[in-house]
Amino acid sequence: MADVSPQAVAAARLELGVKDECIPRSVAIIMDGNGRWATRRNLPRPLGHKEGAKVVRRIVTESARLGLEALTLYSFSIENWSRPEDEVRALMHLYAEYLVNERPTVMNHNIRLRHLGRREGLPDNVLQELDKSVNASASNTGMYLCLALNYGSRAEITDAMRRIAGRIEHGDLKPDEIDEKLISSSLDTAGVPDPDLVIRTAGEMRFSNFLLWQISYAELLATDVLWPDFTEKEFHASIRSYAGRHRRFGGLDKDE
Repeated sequence: MADVSPQAVAAARLELGVKDECIPRSVAIIMDGNGRWATRRNLPRPLGHKEGAKVVRRIVTESARLGLEALTLYSFSIENWSRPEDEVRALMHLYAEYLVNERPTVMNHNIRLRHLGRREGLPDNVLQELDKSVNASASNTGMYLCLALNYGSRAEITDAMRRIAGRIEHGDLKPDEIDEKLISSSLDTAGVPDPDLVIRTAGEMRFSNFLLWQISYAELLATDVLWPDFTEKEFHASIRSYAGRHRRFGGLDKDE
């Protein structure tokens, strides 16, 4: 098993050069640029996604090594179904393959895998491997790895409202008992710390229907680097940039 003990995490953070209190508890990444990476090299787009999957392993293991509490990866949005059929088919094959190949990594790093998104529409083989990894890692105690697969934030919030409405209809809940805590606990991310930092690769400056409720006070960092070129060094630079920011959460500094 990989060493993700408190001593190993402390050593990794010392190497990073960022104080514990300045390291984000939870990071979310919009992994963008796989297709462009391949196109610029005159390669089929699916090869870009394969390269991107290699980066996922490195960033996941590095996040665990640094002792993050949660890492959320935007893998496939509800809107992505509109992409060319052959590309979608290749992506679904890649997800099933990834879940099988990375199961030892998940277990060896004490990672808890969570799925964010709707199950409806996902191929049976993807759901089967997803369930195997989620169930196998359920008793782990380390970092949450949340895969947003067939995910859209508006759909997530809509589904949460339906669940809450159902409780009201059955008499288990009164409307005036609805608060932010209840809504948060009804989302796919229930129990997972909200992101402190959102990283988006490939130079885009939008959230693309990703974790709209959860990122209310997150810091955004956009980089021009395409996801297949996003290295541990880039990840470290993102964390150092976050550490240098002053988060006021709507308040004021003493001298303001």
